[in-house]
Amino acid sequence: MAFNTRYGYTAPDRAGFAPGAGTNEQGPKPLDQLPRLARDTTPENPWPVSVVSQKYHDAVKRWPGSWVEGQIVEINMRRASSGYITLRDNFEDISISVMGFRNFVAMASNFHQGDRVVIHGKPDIWIKATRLSFVADDIRRIGAGDLKAQIDELRKKLKGEGLFDQENKVELPEFPKCIGLICAPQARAEGDVITNVNLRWPAVKFKVVHAHVQGVQCPSDVIAAIQKLDADPEVDVIIVARGGGSFEDLIGFSDEGVVRATAACETPIISAVGHEDDWTLIDLASDLRASTPTDAAKKVVPDVREQWQLITNARAQMNMRVRARVDNEIRVIEGYANRPSLTHPQTMLEPHQRFLDESVQRMQLGLTRIVDDASLTIEKLHASLSALSPQSTLDRGYAVVQAANGHVLDDATAVSPGDVLTLTLKKGEVVTEAKSVNPE
Repeated sequence: MAFNTRYGYTAPDRAGFAPGAGTNEQGPKPLDQLPRLARDTTPENPWPVSVVSQKYHDAVKRWPGSWVEGQIVEINMRRASSGYITLRDNFEDISISVMGFRNFVAMASNFHQGDRVVIHGKPDIWIKATRLSFVADDIRRIGAGDLKAQIDELRKKLKGEGLFDQENKVELPEFPKCIGLICAPQARAEGDVITNVNLRWPAVKFKVVHAHVQGVQCPSDVIAAIQKLDADPEVDVIIVARGGGSFEDLIGFSDEGVVRATAACETPIISAVGHEDDWTLIDLASDLRASTPTDAAKKVVPDVREQWQLITNARAQMNMRVRARVDNEIRVIEGYANRPSLTHPQTMLEPHQRFLDESVQRMQLGLTRIVDDASLTIEKLHASLSALSPQSTLDRGYAVVQAANGHVLDDATAVSPGDVLTLTLKKGEVVTEAKSVNPE
């Protein structure tokens, strides 16, 4: 297969046909049947795509190389064999794709997003996709990018006002009932957030406000959306979500008005703009920064499975502690129940019974001794009394003489003959009359 330098397409294979030429089912048309010039093509006799792409390639290849100035808004130098840069015009919203190979990658590896550079290279057409690109062979830094410098100045200004202070951050609710979502219409970020939130916490509901997430209308739309959701009493937390993009695509989220609206929002707000490596000023003003919209969904609600596991573990611990407490009380009760005082209650009375018995014994002994002492005293007194008693005298045969008036007579002179006298003997009395009196 050879290249036709005159017509700019591949030479015929075998029977003089161009690869891919023609659209009929009978195979490619011979080259001599294809139009030589673009103006000669017709609906009945068009150029194949391969021919058009090759002609573009040949035309662009004749263009001279040039130096191009702009600002790096996207750079990928991860592979040593090839790298890619998106270069933005310093003043217009126009970008160009730049690619380079091994030597260029080595030179561009220390460059970053936002750098202002000049790049030397030549335009080229990738035939497979008929895609125009700028193949670079040299790159030089000419200073920091204007946008990056402006954003850095704005960051310093707002930080000095305290808009990024941690003490101004609002804590996110642990179990939000309603989430406000700000995103572009039909954006993938919307589906990522809603799908992942519903998978983790199905009970939550959404209030979605669509807004432009890049371009001139982005700041005003985002500000209005934040204020609208912040004024809604049902919204517990707000997510500002956008997928990845170039530095210039995300520039609207570093707008001063957007940052101030975010800092002034009383409802907790999460920024989920771009990918993990992207950054905007709204990330600093928000209450929480998520690396991606999916990450925001994971941070805004708990995982129902994890919460269920926590509840299960808590219930298991509670049941274990309750069982341990009940078992301990049962052991205490069983200990009380197995005590002799309860199994044999009479044993509780035995000490007291012994005390009573001993007391009774001591009391009986004491009373006996008292009675014995009293009896002995009485006997002694009785003996003394008996010894002194007149009865004892009478018992010995003596008699007691009493006058008629009952006075005991101890003198014979007190008796006159004829007086009636009473004689008291040991046993009985004798009444007699005095016959004579002998005073001697």
